[in-house]
Amino acid sequence: MALLAVTTAGLAVAIGGLLTLRTYAENNLDLIARSMTYTVEAAVVFNDPQAADEALHLIANREEVLRAEVLDRHDRVLAQWQRPNEGPLARLEERLAKALLPMQTSQPLLHEGTRIGEVRLTGSAERLADFIAFGMGGIALCLLLATAGAAYLSRRLVGQIASPLVELARVAHTVRRDRDFNRRVKPVGIVELDELGQDFNALLDELDAWQAHLQHENKSLSHKASHDSLTGLPNRTYFESRLNRSLCDARDSGEPLVVMFIDCDRFKSINDERGHAAGDAVLVEIATRLHAILRKEDLVARLGGDEFAVLLKSIDRLEHAERVADAILENMKKPIELPDGDTLNTTLSIGIALYPDHAETPEALLHGADLAMYKAKRLARGTHFVAPAPHTPARM
Repeated sequence: MALLAVTTAGLAVAIGGLLTLRTYAENNLDLIARSMTYTVEAAVVFNDPQAADEALHLIANREEVLRAEVLDRHDRVLAQWQRPNEGPLARLEERLAKALLPMQTSQPLLHEGTRIGEVRLTGSAERLADFIAFGMGGIALCLLLATAGAAYLSRRLVGQIASPLVELARVAHTVRRDRDFNRRVKPVGIVELDELGQDFNALLDELDAWQAHLQHENKSLSHKASHDSLTGLPNRTYFESRLNRSLCDARDSGEPLVVMFIDCDRFKSINDERGHAAGDAVLVEIATRLHAILRKEDLVARLGGDEFAVLLKSIDRLEHAERVADAILENMKKPIELPDGDTLNTTLSIGIALYPDHAETPEALLHGADLAMYKAKRLARGTHFVAPAPHTPARM
């Protein structure tokens, strides 16, 4: 745009200058012709070609004239002058004169009011050539300066305007693609672009906070969906899902797996006699003590009501599982403190089922441990009972 503007302005100035020069050339040629008529009048009157030729040379050599002729009354050439041919430049001037300047001008020679001849002149384009050369040089210089200025402004535009916009677009693309709301736009020197970047950063701050809130809510909802709200232990859904995955791993590795089904003895009477607050305190304390006994890789869950389940992994023999059950029962001998400051004692009944000895599916394994727990409750509360192997009598 800068180059186009400079070129247009240069052409407009050149055309205006050419028109002005043409007008000047016309007036100047008329003045030269009139001056020549006064000078050669006597030579024409006396029909003296030599005197006419000398007068013609005297004036034409000093003026912008390409060709000059003096005619007598019969329109015969009495004297003439031609600017010497100086090669291509002279021919160029002649072509420019023909194209841009008036070809000829003529002035009648009058003596005592009677026409005795005529002076004819053809203008020279020497000044026109100089003007065009100067004008084209000026336009070229202006174009060079405009090019340098445009290059400088372009680099400045890229550095101060385009680069911040590219950076803003890059950050926006990264945020959209990677969900990385920690990215920020750097400050820039242009106030408007800096304000745009700060507004964008503020928007990212809000999105980051909102995403953190959503993640927290999702985590909370996920935890609530898979955990018991009272004890904080995993619920039945979570336990069955973990049991299913653990059985798949056990089938691949060939390692045994133990499931314990645990029930609180006389829990209904505790609720009825001491109230639901006391019952809740008992469940929370059972969950705490079970969690304290087990290893990190083991899983304890509340299935519902006063029923709990334990998943033991990496158990070499059934006797190891029975020792864990004995430790749980022993730990329950300590009194449980209630919210009202009173204490009570309760026991647990535990059923044990081993994969693959007692069952090979999650449902069958949990069902076998459940039946073994009821067997323990019927035989002697506060004990554990191992599920019988298929087609073998039960043992305690």
